[in-house]
Amino acid sequence: MEDNKDENNSLENLEQQDTLVTESPETPDKNNPATQIKKQNIITKIATKINIYLLGFILLIVISLVIIFVVIQSSNRQAAQEASITTQELTQEAIDNLTGNESTVGDPKQLLTVESNAVFSGKVLIRDGLDVAGPIKVGGDLSLPGITVSGKSAFDEVQINSLSIAGNTSVQGVLTVDSNLTVGGQATFGGSVSAPSITLDAITLNGDLQFNRHIDAGGSTPSVASGSAIGSGGTVTISGTDTAGTVTINIGSGAVAGLLATVTFATAFNSNPHVVITPISSLGAGPVSGTGQFYLSSRTTTGFQIATSAALSAGSISFDYIVID
Repeated sequence: MEDNKDENNSLENLEQQDTLVTESPETPDKNNPATQIKKQNIITKIATKINIYLLGFILLIVISLVIIFVVIQSSNRQAAQEASITTQELTQEAIDNLTGNESTVGDPKQLLTVESNAVFSGKVLIRDGLDVAGPIKVGGDLSLPGITVSGKSAFDEVQINSLSIAGNTSVQGVLTVDSNLTVGGQATFGGSVSAPSITLDAITLNGDLQFNRHIDAGGSTPSVASGSAIGSGGTVTISGTDTAGTVTINIGSGAVAGLLATVTFATAFNSNPHVVITPISSLGAGPVSGTGQFYLSSRTTTGFQIATSAALSAGSISFDYIVID
C-alpha cells in the first residue's frame, strides 16, 4: 500500500512537471519576475518622460508667479515709501532751539505737525512751494510778482495798476473807466453808448444819424478877404467855423459887380465840399438894395468865393453858409 502511494505521488509530480514544461513556451507567466521587471521598465520610461514635461511646465508657472509677486511687492513698497512721510512731534526742546537761532529741524522726508495756532512776529521765508489746504486770509496788502489762476475766481474789489489780457474778456456788470480808454482795434457795442462827450478823429456810420438836439459845429474860424466889388471903404468879416458861419460885407462907395469876399478854410477838405449860402440883412440896418443876384464864383477844398452879378449900393449884408464834404 505504501509502495502504491509513493508511485502515485511520483507520477503526479511528473505530470505537473510535464505540464509546466509544455505551457511555458506558449504563454508567459504573469507571475514570472522577469516578465514583471520588463513591464515595469516600459511604464517607468513613459512615466519618466511625462513627469519631465509636467514638472517643467509646473516649474515655469511657479517661476512666473514668483516674478510677478516680486514685481508687485517692489512697486507697492516703493509707492509706500514715496507716499509715507515720517511724522515727528515738535517737542519743547526743539521749540527752545528755534528761539533766537537759525536751526534746521528734521529733513524734507519728515512732516512737522503743529496742532496749536502759530504767530510769527517777523517775516516768513518759504524757499519751496506752499500748499494750503484751507482758505487764506490776508489782513494787509498782498504783493505778488505774478499770479496764475487755473479756475474761476471771485473778487469783491481789485485794484490793478496795469492789466494785460491776452484772451477774450466778458464783463457781466457795469464797467466804469475813470481815466482814458484806448482801443487799438475795432470796438463793437451791442447796445447804446452813453457819454457826456466823445472825441473822434473820424467816424463812419453805416446807418442813419439822428440828433435829438442841436448840431454845434466846432473848430477854428476860417479867414476871409474882401473882393474888388465891395467898393472903396468896404469891409468884410466872418464868424463861425469851416462847417457853418456868417460872412458880413459892408459895401462902400463905387461898388461894382463881381467878387465880394473870399473865404479860406482853417482846415482843407479832402474833396470839393458842398457850400450853401443864404443872403440875410444885418441887424439894425435895412437890406442892401439892388437887383444883383448872389452866387458862388468858386468852390474848392481850401475855400469858396461869394460874388454878385450887379453893383450893390452902400450898406451892409450878411451871408450864412453851410459847408458839407
